[in-house]
Amino acid sequence: MLSIAGKPVALCDSLDRRAFLKLGGLALGGLSLPQILKAEQANKVNGDGKGVIMIYLPGGPPHQDMWDLKTDAPAEIRGEFTPIQTRVPGIEICEHFPRLASCADKLTFIRSIVGANGQHHAFQCLTGREDRNQPAGGWPSLGSVVSSVLGPRDAAIPPFVGLSPKTGHAPWGDNGQAGFLGIANAPFTPAGDGKDNLVLNGITLERLQDRRQVLASFDRFRSSVDQSGMMKGVDAFQEQAFGILTSSRLAEALDLEREPVEVRDRYGYGEDRLQDDGSTRLLTNFLMARRLVEAGVRCVTLSFSRWDWHNDNFKQGRRDFPMLDQAVSALIEDLDQRGMLENVSVVVWGEFGRTPKINSMGGRDHWPQVSCAMLAGGGMKHGQVIGATNRLGEYVTQRPVHFQEVFATLYKAMGIDVTKLTLNDLQGRPRYLVDQNQYQPIHELI
Repeated sequence: MLSIAGKPVALCDSLDRRAFLKLGGLALGGLSLPQILKAEQANKVNGDGKGVIMIYLPGGPPHQDMWDLKTDAPAEIRGEFTPIQTRVPGIEICEHFPRLASCADKLTFIRSIVGANGQHHAFQCLTGREDRNQPAGGWPSLGSVVSSVLGPRDAAIPPFVGLSPKTGHAPWGDNGQAGFLGIANAPFTPAGDGKDNLVLNGITLERLQDRRQVLASFDRFRSSVDQSGMMKGVDAFQEQAFGILTSSRLAEALDLEREPVEVRDRYGYGEDRLQDDGSTRLLTNFLMARRLVEAGVRCVTLSFSRWDWHNDNFKQGRRDFPMLDQAVSALIEDLDQRGMLENVSVVVWGEFGRTPKINSMGGRDHWPQVSCAMLAGGGMKHGQVIGATNRLGEYVTQRPVHFQEVFATLYKAMGIDVTKLTLNDLQGRPRYLVDQNQYQPIHELI
């Protein structure tokens, strides 16, 4: 963790001492901050004002207990929850999501997500793709693509921020990899892996500027001996790095105490404690995501709780469903009231669904055959259900929706045309953002 202290007036525009800007994983000597903050601009499009918030539910949430209840199924499949009517006539969801039911006209429930490879990680939710047969460098996540294509909206605000903590099962704590787009497009993590590794106390703005001059001298030397052109643009990366360190904008976005208490209460607070090998139930992350997007971040990823419920499925649902209901509904309403919902897309999902049959421990096991998702915002046509499964929730009977179709839709909402735009991999081969001739934006939403 890098903590920058000093005179409040000199650093971070009078930000007081209790709100020091702490930036995980920064290392001035190693130049990691400049690398992380700048994206390639070759395929830049106009994405001003657009954003996306991805809420990942690690472990695989039970589709038939959330948005696709099976009241006509046998008891060993139907489960303990009952459906309730939403604000949209004909659409029912689980009784433990009353607040989302009240704003269902702003939501789309997808009951027919297919294409899951069954692996217990966030990769497919973050990239839309499987992790096998990847190009050199690997597939980039949605946030890294957005960073590369659109770049930062402001030098003091990184385009891609990840709020997911490090988890016991490491693939669940993935905020999104940059893949072949390079470390410059990796997510900025306010509480990253380096939080306990680097603490710099007493660094004033003057000392920071001195270090800036030293780094500039090294870079001028490296540029003079570099024959490949790879050093081109490093100065611009550093401008963003120092822009963040000497501006209060990011620190203010991360300071939730600037929000009125009634807003914080509406989102809730949750638990800042890892759930076994999963994520936290930290509801304040949902509010922080809104603040970050409002400040200029283009993509925010976050994770919530642990959903690998092989036992006590309904006990855990009674605990987690209301918390998710409170935080997500607060986020949707908040974005709407601030006039941001039209431009900001929200997606909630996990890596796969759960077995129709309840096991002997009262849980549901892995079921990659079908899963669910919820979408909001982004200028899409909401207030609908897309897709359907059979009476037992085993497989899709209407309108299968692949992970990549969701990604194509999110990209379109950001102003990115997946039929035209390509990004080069490490071998110089142009790569489409989704598999061409197979997946397009979800036509029901556009």
